[in-house]
Amino acid sequence: MKAVAALALALLATGCERNPTPAASAGRYMLGQPYAMGGVWSYPREDFALDEAGIAAVLPRGMAGRRTANGETYDPDRLLGAHRTLQLPAILSVWNLENGREIRIRVNDRGPAQPGRILGLSPRAAQLLGIGPAGAAQVRIRVETAQSRALAGSLPDAETPRLALATAPRAAVEREALPPLPGAREAAGRGAAPARPAAVAVAEAAPELPPDPLPETVVTRYAARGRLVVEAGTFFRRDLAARQAARLAGLAPRVEPFGGGRQPQYRVVMGPYPDLAAADRIVAGVLAAGLPEARLLVEQ
Repeated sequence: MKAVAALALALLATGCERNPTPAASAGRYMLGQPYAMGGVWSYPREDFALDEAGIAAVLPRGMAGRRTANGETYDPDRLLGAHRTLQLPAILSVWNLENGREIRIRVNDRGPAQPGRILGLSPRAAQLLGIGPAGAAQVRIRVETAQSRALAGSLPDAETPRLALATAPRAAVEREALPPLPGAREAAGRGAAPARPAAVAVAEAAPELPPDPLPETVVTRYAARGRLVVEAGTFFRRDLAARQAARLAGLAPRVEPFGGGRQPQYRVVMGPYPDLAAADRIVAGVLAAGLPEARLLVEQ
């Protein structure tokens, strides 16, 4: 009997290995608190319409098996990524502006740690995008709204527990047949009015969950390199922006208006720069001046 029981357990374990639980099932939906990484402060927020361009870096392969920020498992051979502020997990399309390749990735971690980078890519994702193991590239990233919302609705949220709401009791409805109104017989004799069609309730289809793991589908677009600039703060008052620029006098900053609407905004910006190394030096200079919100942007 012991031998039979041991064999049954072995077969059960083998069956579990053939059908591993997806990494997403162990994860949760999260934002998290503001935090500092690499000398830069980040403020997580929910954004299902994010569309931005910047520099992507490659995450280390040696982190394999580590738990990500939202509790999933990091696998360097899957299409995974890290972002500093997005809700986790989220599905992103990533377009390499230097060679035109585009893929979709699942973002489930915080990072990258290096200042001036907006996205960390698993080695496999970087390989499909044509980025070397220690490389970096200009990318444009866009949240896949429907799939990201589907993920958000399907996972437990430890930060905002869902309340269990009991439905209100319904009273019994009694029916009573009433006598016909005067003239009703005559009207029925001439032919009753056609019955109105019953209203058909159409249920809204739930958004489809993205597959896990994501397929390795590469779309070829066109290359569209942009200008590298460094932003060191945005303000609603020009005088405050000018005061910030004065702290960076040695880096040749300028104050520019941006955006629309009734109240203009101003930003402190430097560049453009001919290459990534030159832009990184300016980011380091901004951080050395005690301004922890430097951003390296790609403008097209």
